[in-house]
Amino acid sequence: MSRLKYPHLFQAIRLGNTIFRNRIFASPTGCLDVNNGVPTPAGIAFYERKAIGGAAAVTIGDCIVDTKTGQITSYQIGMDNPLALPQLSSLAKAITRHGAVASVELQHGGIFSHLVYEQGRPLLGPVAMKIPDDHRINNDGHEVPVSEDGFRHIQEMSEEQILALINSFGNAARFAKQCGFGMIMIHAGHGWGLAQFLSPRLNTRKDKWGGSLENRLRLPLAVVEAVRKAVGPSFPIEFRISGAEATPDGYDIDEGIRIAEMLDGKVDLIHVSAGHHESPYASMITFPSMFHEEGCNVRYAAEVKKHVKTPVATVGALIDPALMEEIIASGQADIVQMGRGLLADPDFPHKARMDLEEDINYCLRCFSCLAHSTRTRKRACAINPEIGHELDFQYALPPVKKKKVLVAGGGIAGMQAALTAAERGHTVILCEKSGELGGILNCERQVPFKSRLAQYLRRQAQRVYNAGIEVRLNTELTEKLALELAPDVIIAAIGARPLKPPIPGIEGKNVYGAEEVYKNPDLTGRKVIILGGGLVGTELAIYLASRKREVTIMEMLPTLNDGGNMVQANALAIQLDRFHIRLALGTKAVKIDESGVTAENNAGQLHFRADTVIYALGQKPLWEDCEKIRHCAPEFHQLGDCLLPNNILQATTAAYFTARNIGRI
Repeated sequence: MSRLKYPHLFQAIRLGNTIFRNRIFASPTGCLDVNNGVPTPAGIAFYERKAIGGAAAVTIGDCIVDTKTGQITSYQIGMDNPLALPQLSSLAKAITRHGAVASVELQHGGIFSHLVYEQGRPLLGPVAMKIPDDHRINNDGHEVPVSEDGFRHIQEMSEEQILALINSFGNAARFAKQCGFGMIMIHAGHGWGLAQFLSPRLNTRKDKWGGSLENRLRLPLAVVEAVRKAVGPSFPIEFRISGAEATPDGYDIDEGIRIAEMLDGKVDLIHVSAGHHESPYASMITFPSMFHEEGCNVRYAAEVKKHVKTPVATVGALIDPALMEEIIASGQADIVQMGRGLLADPDFPHKARMDLEEDINYCLRCFSCLAHSTRTRKRACAINPEIGHELDFQYALPPVKKKKVLVAGGGIAGMQAALTAAERGHTVILCEKSGELGGILNCERQVPFKSRLAQYLRRQAQRVYNAGIEVRLNTELTEKLALELAPDVIIAAIGARPLKPPIPGIEGKNVYGAEEVYKNPDLTGRKVIILGGGLVGTELAIYLASRKREVTIMEMLPTLNDGGNMVQANALAIQLDRFHIRLALGTKAVKIDESGVTAENNAGQLHFRADTVIYALGQKPLWEDCEKIRHCAPEFHQLGDCLLPNNILQATTAAYFTARNIGRI
């Protein structure tokens, strides 16, 4: 009898001549921390952390096989650079020394090799074509001149160039094995280089490399053969496809099955993803948003699994160990792959095996990770301050002078600060003005697509109580109380209050703040206008529209404000369209009455009928309240919304490192 709650999930599996310790693989993520095409110590530490956490395989994403013709960004690892051997060997060893298998995803950008184009070299594809030249800002943040006709002109790959590409995959695989990697993943999904040859829409060549499925698959199969020859007969090879491209003119699951059938027996693992990176809609299939159900892409792998004997992996929105167990036990897939879930908690595999599910940080699918990496080329996670700082966490901190720490505010920042201070050995008191921990985000707990946020808030609160922190609810930290408690340190995380705009009629009975409506959506009538097109207002609009309200978002700016999270903005745009939410952009509300909102824009003044008006125009930090307690302790820190209204990522990061540094002096 197994003592494990999830015996199928933690059963070993053999691929080629390699044993993998469980069925949880860390799906490929790009390195980002790269210097001249080689990983930095920070990049190595990022992947090592996943291996420490118990993943059976850790895959380095976007390793380019030919940087002269296929490089997409400047921060990708070049597998055609022999000088990268020492660093890549260190990376492989950092993974394998913890019992995981180190893998590399071999990639070529094809017609989307942006860096190649920016450096003045021709773009190569299956056929000659032109694509819109709208890539004005490159991945390094520099502006790239747009071509005169507004298009990038793609050259058809010659027979010689195709053979050279095949050879580059083989050379890259041989180099990866030399570096100590134990598996190769060939990337032929999501619209990148090999996927372009698989595409019936793009690959209309008239020779043996295009047209029929057999011809379109000739290049990928030749790559498999070259890689196999390079690494040997028993070395595991994983092949990644989009089970369906999920675009109107892309191939569907039936074609995905046929592709998998032709790969069957030629590789050791068929990795079934979905989507296409160039389509805003299809990219949300590749990276499921909070609006998708968990495990939404398993169906693609499950269909492929019915038609092949080769083991199959699934990926996408997998963060529940019970669901993963069911996927493996029911035969829908042999392996589950995790991306964002292992950012939220790299120890997920160990915790799931040890039945410590209550301790797991479950991914919110908020896209803070992708937004942050896009802006800064650094990893981050909204609820895990370790990500992006892995080097800082590798060694024990020096002992601290034990102090009495008083935390004001039990929201996201306050709870994290209290937990970190307690973990460092300080005596902690947490005062929360309301009757529960969680702060302003408690109002969103009943929103269906925020279920993981609600779980996170409950879990953090329970951790606070379990840590032995003295929690005082319904207690505002006043100057008098702070002086009575006489702490060594005060951390002010008391939040902010909603901005109420000075619009005539704002005090009307049909007007509410976003927080009020989140708590009680039944306050609203059938027709609703939301003033403010930031993330709060947009997400509230989607929530109300899902409850059969007719919603209009009114925003003074010409676009909605994504708060720097472009990926989440894409997910929201799909939902706005789905629920037919109206947008009144570049429009300013000038008066509110019982019938709705009078507004003005370039067209003049106009009236929007509404039963309910909601303002979601940002937050005002409680600076004055902080000033009342600033002098009540020798050490004082102000963070979270009471310093500057921000997001969960900034709150948790600032709280963690602020509390971490207490006691150094």
